[in-house]
Amino acid sequence: MTSQKTVLVTGGAGYIGSHTCKWLAGLGYLPVTYDNMVYGHEHAVKWGPLEVGDLADTDRLKAVIETHQPQAVVHFAAWSYVGESVRDPAKYYLNNVGGTLSLLEAMRATGLDKIVFSSTCATYGAPDDLPIRESTPQNPINPYGRSKLMIETILDDYDRAFGIRSISLRYFNACGADRDGEIGEEHDPETHLIPRVLMALSGEIDDFSVFGTDYDTPDGTCIRDYIHVEDLAHGHALALERLFRGGGSARFNLGTGHGYSVRQIIDTAEAVTGLKVPLSYGPRRPGDPPSLFADTSLAQSELGFSCRVSDLETIIGSAWRFHQARPKP
Repeated sequence: MTSQKTVLVTGGAGYIGSHTCKWLAGLGYLPVTYDNMVYGHEHAVKWGPLEVGDLADTDRLKAVIETHQPQAVVHFAAWSYVGESVRDPAKYYLNNVGGTLSLLEAMRATGLDKIVFSSTCATYGAPDDLPIRESTPQNPINPYGRSKLMIETILDDYDRAFGIRSISLRYFNACGADRDGEIGEEHDPETHLIPRVLMALSGEIDDFSVFGTDYDTPDGTCIRDYIHVEDLAHGHALALERLFRGGGSARFNLGTGHGYSVRQIIDTAEAVTGLKVPLSYGPRRPGDPPSLFADTSLAQSELGFSCRVSDLETIIGSAWRFHQARPKP
């Protein structure tokens, strides 16, 4: 880029948001983080200013936009615990959908017309056919997925009515950590598979539970598409560049195009660390499909996207180094 562009990153103090801020800064952007700090971490905001505020506070958002004059938004800020969304759907619709409407209204009021949206493969639900393409019917099975699909629909309407162009990135299982060790995955509570395997390895939890060993997969355990968080950050930068070039609104899958099983994750974690995972086994969880993985050909052809560091050894090695270095609760 010939001159620095400023980008507002909502949820930039969180896991994927902070990695994307680092990636954008490396490309010459100035990322301005807007985060309510409920789940975010101040120490993860290192590559631009932090503005603390709630997504529902439209006036605060307008003031931040007027102060920093960003040319685009990357929107991560959302609640993202699937189980919680089932127990308390109101929380998810108020924050995820209502908060996005607040953000879009602040954008309208200040003339900001480009946004990259952090969507999810959860908008597809449990599809019948694999790999999952952008044309696969979207039938989410929980309020979290439904809230993200609603936002995609709202973005389409805002483009048609107000000319706000958007790119929604439906990504699969984010994992790994910054390979320089500066930031990583720090959820509380932690529900994701790879961090929980590492927690079992380090003795933070007593064992790791494998839910279902009788799926119709090569080793009987679930298969998912795991993409390194740095590859996701790269995808967001490519989406931004498309918008800055004048590209129209679009929707893309971000994944590796293949899957790894729970058993493969465990085996690789043991090989990388030299430790043994204490395991327990339980029945399948309701609603868990045997296998989910993306078709990423559209992102490859339209964005120039490809995964560079999403092999299991790099994913688990980077996560383990961060896990070992971070302060323990």
